[in-house]
Amino acid sequence: MKLSTRIAIGAAVLVPLLVAAAGVLLLPLVSTDLHRRQDAQLGARAAAVLPNARGLLAADSRGRPKVEQNQQRKLMDAAVDAGVRMTAADGTVLLSAGSQPDDPLLLPQEPGGKAVTVRQNCSAWRVLTVKVDSGSASGTLWVLAPAEEPADELRAVRRRVLLVALVAAPLSGLVAFALAERATLPLRRLGRRAAALDPRTGHAAFAHARTGTAEVDELSGAIALLLSRYDEQAARTAQALDTARSFSSAASHELRTPLMSLRTNLDVLAAHPDLPEDERAEVLGELQQDHARMLDLLSALSALARGDLVEASAFGPVDLAELVDTAVAEAARRHPDTVYRTELPSEARVFGWDAGLRILLANLLTNAAVHGRPTTRPADRPAEVEVRLRVEDGTVRLTVDDSGPGVPPADRAAVFHRFHRRPDSPGSGLGLTLVAQQAALHRGSALVTDRPDAPGCRLEVRLPLLLPDAPTAQLPSPRDWLSNRTPG
Repeated sequence: MKLSTRIAIGAAVLVPLLVAAAGVLLLPLVSTDLHRRQDAQLGARAAAVLPNARGLLAADSRGRPKVEQNQQRKLMDAAVDAGVRMTAADGTVLLSAGSQPDDPLLLPQEPGGKAVTVRQNCSAWRVLTVKVDSGSASGTLWVLAPAEEPADELRAVRRRVLLVALVAAPLSGLVAFALAERATLPLRRLGRRAAALDPRTGHAAFAHARTGTAEVDELSGAIALLLSRYDEQAARTAQALDTARSFSSAASHELRTPLMSLRTNLDVLAAHPDLPEDERAEVLGELQQDHARMLDLLSALSALARGDLVEASAFGPVDLAELVDTAVAEAARRHPDTVYRTELPSEARVFGWDAGLRILLANLLTNAAVHGRPTTRPADRPAEVEVRLRVEDGTVRLTVDDSGPGVPPADRAAVFHRFHRRPDSPGSGLGLTLVAQQAALHRGSALVTDRPDAPGCRLEVRLPLLLPDAPTAQLPSPRDWLSNRTPG
């Protein structure tokens, strides 16, 4: 059922009820006013006949029948259509004319100054009792009027209220329907616009134009907001699917070689159970290396995927100095043949993703430990890595210096690409890609230079310092680091 039809039916039911309720409240007031008017008329008639009533009483007390008859006639003429009854002090009826109860005992005997209602059988009268005093004699005067006259007028009022209620029902329904149709027109237009939306166009096709109706504008704004959130979730879902596809593609491509090597070595062990001990140890060493390479590759791909799908809600204030100190301690434990030296400030707060910064630091320090050993130094001498963290001009500058052979200038941009590694590198080729990804997610930068104070390589990462008024909660434009492309 349409909303306008519901409103029309509601108005058609409610308005007659309101009219009837108003009539119920009005009828007692009308009844009171009618009785008050009738009582006033009775008082006026009593005042008009009172002189003649005194004359009648005086003539009766003096025994003058002709004068008494004359006063009776005058009294009846003055009373007009009202009922009149008069008795002397001893109860003698001096006059009884007009409509009145058959039983005189029903009439009030004591004057009260107010009219009362007297009923007999199916008839009712309003009676006003007046004490008459002519000086030498006294008596009682009753002036009566039929009580049916106000009742007839009340019945007429009831009929009119009922008639108005019956007429108001269809009229109010029609008027309410017309007004509701006009009031709900913007809502129907909004519904047609929403129904005509193409899911492929997104919320941009749903232009939010103000109509002047607050409720419709609120609903339109809510729909526009809902569509924008739907588009965001659809984009996130599409990005997640692309990331999953890239993950599976990269994993299947990069795992092919270590898996084939694993299969070959396993076949060798299975075909030659009596293989000499030194050759068996060599094959097992290769198996362990392939296993470590696959594990490293899958871990790196998983970290790249997490970085592609991270949301702004994961970011918050982070003390980078504390993270660097923890990461250096962990790297020293994993690489006991490397000496790490640190130079850290007491605090360096950035707006970042804690897990992502840990990935960045772990890969920086691992890269320095693996590739930072000088070729001219004895093999038993540990590699040395210097880690410095400084706050400069609203940025946090992290440098990791090693004593390795360095990176040629022509290859410095390529080291951050996926699967780029030296021929003799034991890594997956994703370590510095993870560094570049996390630097970009934190609106920073990563670069490779020569070590300024000695031979070797320097990896430098700059991140914006946490400022109270800086818009640090926004992520940069999304990029699929697994496939090395920017969506859209």
